[in-house]
Amino acid sequence: MRGPATGKYRPPRKPLAVVVKAKGEVPAKPVDRAVKTEIEWLIDRNDGAPNFELRKFTIKPGGSIPAHYHEGIEHEQYVLGGNYVIGIDGKTHKLKAGDSVFVPAKAVHWYKNTGKTNAEFLCIVPKVEKYEAVYLDEEATSRPKRKLK
Repeated sequence: MRGPATGKYRPPRKPLAVVVKAKGEVPAKPVDRAVKTEIEWLIDRNDGAPNFELRKFTIKPGGSIPAHYHEGIEHEQYVLGGNYVIGIDGKTHKLKAGDSVFVPAKAVHWYKNTGKTNAEFLCIVPKVEKYEAVYLDEEATSRPKRKLK
């Protein structure tokens, strides 16, 4: 392998370990401040992921995640199943299986499942030192930030 500037040989980097997890291997945990909502951290820093972390959310019928934002964390999401509503910076979007959505950093967003089946989506976020969410009700009362996990 030749280096881009020098043309000299560079040995390849040590490959990262491959991680494969079976469905159900990662425990689902309740999402802080949410109603009837669970999160599974499918692939994350504990698996050696250097740049991104993959999460799966399940919002049960009648479940919701309140309005919040993240200072420096964008979200890329893909809907696996069910239907739900997401609000992003004052606009409401109805999502269904196969849809994808980008939530920019600092965008206020919320989720609500008004359907009769579970809504499931994958959410990829950049790996950052701390995942913190600022909930709008916290901001209004000047409470400290809470970790999202």
